[in-house]
Amino acid sequence: MLKKLLFSLSLIPISMLGQTICENGMAGQYPCNDYDLMSEISLATMGASAGNDSWGWTDPDTNKEYALIGLNNGTAFIDISNPTTPIYLGKLPTATGNSSWRDVKVYQNHAFIVSEASNHGMQVFDLKRLRNVATPPQTFNADTHFTDFGSAHNIVINEDSGYAYAVGTSRAGTYQGGPVFINIQDPLNPVSEGGFASSGARQYSHDAQVINYNGPDNDYTGREILIGSNEVEIVIADVTDKANPVNIATINYPDVGYTHQGWFTEDMKYFILGDETDEQGVGFNTRSIIFDFQDLDNPQRHMIYNGPTAAIDHNGYVLGDKFFLANYRAGVRVIDITDIENQNISEIGFFDTFPSNDNAAFNGVWNVYPYFTSGNIVISDIEKGFILIRQSNTLAVNDVATQSRSLQMYPNPATHDVTFKIGSTSSLNTIEFYNVLGKKVKEISLRTPVQEFNVSTTNLTAGIYIVKINNSITKKLIVR
Repeated sequence: MLKKLLFSLSLIPISMLGQTICENGMAGQYPCNDYDLMSEISLATMGASAGNDSWGWTDPDTNKEYALIGLNNGTAFIDISNPTTPIYLGKLPTATGNSSWRDVKVYQNHAFIVSEASNHGMQVFDLKRLRNVATPPQTFNADTHFTDFGSAHNIVINEDSGYAYAVGTSRAGTYQGGPVFINIQDPLNPVSEGGFASSGARQYSHDAQVINYNGPDNDYTGREILIGSNEVEIVIADVTDKANPVNIATINYPDVGYTHQGWFTEDMKYFILGDETDEQGVGFNTRSIIFDFQDLDNPQRHMIYNGPTAAIDHNGYVLGDKFFLANYRAGVRVIDITDIENQNISEIGFFDTFPSNDNAAFNGVWNVYPYFTSGNIVISDIEKGFILIRQSNTLAVNDVATQSRSLQMYPNPATHDVTFKIGSTSSLNTIEFYNVLGKKVKEISLRTPVQEFNVSTTNLTAGIYIVKINNSITKKLIVR
C-alpha cells in the first residue's frame, strides 16, 4: 500500500502541495538541487536584525513541530506543523544585552539558551507553553534564569544523561572557557557540578558533542564522552565522573585555522570536523576533515572532503547516511557518507540562501536542523532569518507508513460533507484542501487533536481536490 501511495503522489505536481519546488536548479530566487522551499519568515517579522543558531522541538503529545530560531535580541518560536504556512508564535527576549551569538538546545520539552551577551547566563523555557498561544506573536518570559556563569558561546546537551555543557564561558574562570557541567535532569532547577579544563594546548571549547558511548572502542562502552572543538585542536575526554573528568586524547591536523565544530557518524566510528577559517586562511574549497575514532585513545586522520565551493563551513550534523552542512554563503549542503569507510563521500543536494556568490565570507546559513521525522529541515540564516526546506518529492515515510493505513476518508465522492477518521495511536492535527491548480482553498488546524473530524464540503465547487492530512498523508477527494 505504501508503494502505491508514494507512486500516486509522484503523479501530483509538488507545487500543488504548497512548496516552491526546486525546478531547473532554482526554487524561486534560491539555487537548489533536490530540496524545495517550504516557507520563510523574515528577521523584520521577528523584530530582529540578525539570525544565528537554531534547533527544533516536537511536541510528544500532539506531534506538532516547532522551530527555535536564535536572534541577536532573543529566541523565536515558530509553529511549523503546517510547513507552508508557519506561525511565528513570539519571542523570548535576551536575558541581558543583544549579541550576534546565541545558542539553543532542547531537553525534556524545555529549551536551554545561552549567549555571549554579558552576564546572560542560561535561560530555561518550558516549550509546552507553545501549545496555548491564542494571539501570536507574544513576548515570553523565561521559566528559569540560571546565573552560575556569565556569558557562553554555546550549549551542548546529552539527552541520554540529562546534562548540559556550557562551553566558551570566561577564559578567566576556573575552567578557562572549557565545558561547565550542569545537571538538568530537573529542567527548571539546574545544578552546577563542576567543569573541565583540557590538558591540551587550548582549554577554551568553542563547541562540543557529548554522547553516551556505544561505539567500537570497548574500553569506553557506556562512558559519557565529550568531543571538544578547542580552537586549535580536538579534545576527547571522559566526563562520566563529573568530579574527575579525564583527558583521553588531543588531535591536531594540518592547515589549522579555527577548530570549530564536529559530529559523530551514527556508528561512532568517524568524526566529521569543520574548521571555520581554513578556507579564508589557506584558500582551498570548503574542507571537512574526517577522523577515525575507532580507538579513542589513538584517533587517526581518515580523509579530507573538499566541497564544490569556496564558502566557509560552519555547523554540520549527521542523520543516517547523510551529513547536513551549514555552509554560510553556499547555503545548506547535503553529503552522502554511505561509503565513508572507503574514503568516498559526495554531495547529493543543496539549498543556497545566498544566491549572489559562494565566497569565503560570514553571511548566509548559520545552522541547519535536520532531525524532524516529517523531513522538514530548519535553516537559520544570518540575513534572512527562518527558512524551511524539504527534500523534493518526499513525504515523511514513518508518518505515511503508520498513519495512512489507519486513516479513513468517507464518503468519496462527497456531496455535503466528508469525515476523516484515524486510528487511536495517531491524531488529526491539520487538514488542507487544494484545487487542481494547486491553490489551497480550505485549511483546518485543530487546537485539540482528535481521532475523528467532519468537514463540510458545501462551500467547495464540484471537482477534484487534493487533501493533505497532518502534512504527511495526501489523498484525492471528489466533490459533487
